[in-house]
Amino acid sequence: MVPRYTRPVMAAIWSPENRYRIWFKIEALACEAMAEYGAVPKEAAKVVREKGDAALAAFSDADLARIDEIEAETRHDVIAFLTWLAEKVGPESRFVHLGMTSSDVLDTCLAVQLVQATDLLLKDLDDVLTALKARAFEHKYTLTIGRSHGIHAEPTSFGLKLAGHYAEFVRNKARLESARAEIATCAISGAVGTYAHLDPRVESYVAERLGLKPEPVSTQVIPRDRHAAYFCTLAVIASGIERLATEVRHLQRSEVREAEEFFHPGQKGSSAMPHKRNPVLTENLTGLARLVRSAAIPALENVALWHERDISHSSVERNICPDATIGLDFALARLSGLISKLLIYPDRMAANIESLGGVVHSGEVLLALARAGLSREDAYRIVQRNAMATWTKLGTPECRTFRENLDADPEISGRIAPDLLDAAMDSRQHLKAIDALYEKVFGEPGPAQ
Repeated sequence: MVPRYTRPVMAAIWSPENRYRIWFKIEALACEAMAEYGAVPKEAAKVVREKGDAALAAFSDADLARIDEIEAETRHDVIAFLTWLAEKVGPESRFVHLGMTSSDVLDTCLAVQLVQATDLLLKDLDDVLTALKARAFEHKYTLTIGRSHGIHAEPTSFGLKLAGHYAEFVRNKARLESARAEIATCAISGAVGTYAHLDPRVESYVAERLGLKPEPVSTQVIPRDRHAAYFCTLAVIASGIERLATEVRHLQRSEVREAEEFFHPGQKGSSAMPHKRNPVLTENLTGLARLVRSAAIPALENVALWHERDISHSSVERNICPDATIGLDFALARLSGLISKLLIYPDRMAANIESLGGVVHSGEVLLALARAGLSREDAYRIVQRNAMATWTKLGTPECRTFRENLDADPEISGRIAPDLLDAAMDSRQHLKAIDALYEKVFGEPGPAQ
C-alpha cells in the first residue's frame, strides 16, 4: 500500500525487521523444544537464543543488505536468513531448523503477523463503534426522512440510521474475532507435513508460546481455506465501510445537505470553484473498500494448491496480506474520525421531511382511515389520489398540501376526526418505538428526550 494510506503501526507489522524477528523466534522456540525433548543439547539452544536475540536487537540496514545479498545468490529467502543467522550464532547454528521446512517458518510467521494485524483492526473497530454509538445517542430523537429507492418514504430518526450501522459493525467485529481464531494456526511438521523428522511436541511447544494452535493436518503448508475465510471477512468489513460512506455521500449532496464531512480551516474543495465542499473522505473510503475487497478473490483462488504444497499462493499473499490489512486499518481509522466530526443539520432534515407537502405521511393516513372504518382498498385509493394531487403539482402556484387535499375530499369528510389526521401527520409518532429499538441494538435505551 502506498504511504498515503498507510499508518506506521500497521506498516511495522509487515516490515522485514518484524518478519525476521518472528522467523528467529520460531526457530529459537523450535530449538528449545528439541532441547527439552533431548534432540538438541540444551547449551546449544541457549547459545542460539542469546546470540540470536543480540543480533536481532542490533538489527540494522547492514543486516538487511547482507540477507538480501545472500538471497541474491541462493534465490531462497529462508535459507538466506538462516545463513545470516549462522554468521551471528556460530557453530551452534547447526542445531537450528533441524527437521523443519521453510513452510514451517513462513506459514507460522504469517499467522503471527495476521494475528498482530487483526488485533489492530479489532481496536479500530472498537473506535468506530464508540463513535457511532456516541452520535447515535446524540441524535436519537433527530427526525429525518427515510428513503427507499432514493425516494422519500417515511420519517425516521437519524440516530436510528447510525444505530443500524453500529449493529453491522458489531457483527463485523464478531466475524473478525472468529477469523482471528481461525488464522491463529501454527505448523511445525516438516516436509509434506508428516512429522517424520520432528516430534509433534515441538509444534505444540512453539504454538503455545506464540499464542497459536497447531494445524491438525498441515500438508507442509497450512491449508489456505483459513486465509480465504480471513480475507473474505476483511472484504465484508470493507463493504460495511462503503455502505456508511455512501450514505454520507448522498446526505452531503447539495439538494439534500442533511449531513456533511467536517471542513477543516484552510481546506479547499476545488481549484476552480471556491464554494465547493466535497465528500472527499467518504469517496476515499469507497475506493479503499474496493481495494480491500479485491483481495478476496485471489485468496479464494489460493485454496487449490497442488498436492501437499506449491508456492502459487506466495506471490499473492506477499501483496494482499500487507495491502488489505494496511488499507482496512487506514479506512477504519478514517471512518471513526469522520463519524466523530460529522456535521449534522437537523433543521435541514426537518425541512426535507416537509418538502413534498406532507405526502410522506400517506402510510399513517392510510392506517388512520382503515381504523376509522374504510376498507383498505378504499383507503389506499383515496390516500393515493390526494397524495398524487400534491406530488404532481409540487413547485407550482396551484399546489395544495396533502392535508389540504384530504380536508377537501368529500369521501373523507365526516369519516375521520381532524385530530386523528393531525396525529397521523405528526412526524414524532415515528419515534414511538425508539427506546425499544435502542434497547435491542445497544442493550440500553439511553436518556429520554
